[in-house]
Amino acid sequence: MPLLLANFVPMSPASNRRAFWLTVGGYGVAMAVLVFILKYVEYKYLLRDLRVEVYVGVVALLFTALGIWMGTRLLTRKVEVPVPMPLKSDPEALRRSGISGRELEVLKLIAEGRSNQEIAEALFISLPTVKSHSSSLFGKLEVKRRTEAVHKAKALGIIP
Repeated sequence: MPLLLANFVPMSPASNRRAFWLTVGGYGVAMAVLVFILKYVEYKYLLRDLRVEVYVGVVALLFTALGIWMGTRLLTRKVEVPVPMPLKSDPEALRRSGISGRELEVLKLIAEGRSNQEIAEALFISLPTVKSHSSSLFGKLEVKRRTEAVHKAKALGIIP
């Protein structure tokens, strides 16, 4: 049964780079603050004989704990609510959507995963006609992609 992915938002490469540099910068600032705190504690308590390895070990330990904590937070599965899909197509939903019979045939072939060329060959129509029907379907279903069209059509009960 298909699941509703309402919270899925694809990120552009630019925002991926920005997020990467924000993460790296955040870790850098956190590491600098930790080293500063360790140096402050060292001078406050006059513990001047600690080696660099001790500082590196403490920082590594703290970042390991932070990584484990973040990993458990990020890798927990979110509960997704399944969308009830009808077993048969709803003629009333088809009428309300304004999708023609030929557009419905194209939509069913799109749902099967066929390419525009394969749809044209199956329906004995030209490739520009398939593209025209597809763009008309996208407008009527208010979507931008083939997968969105199939998902919305199934959710509305237009196709089983």
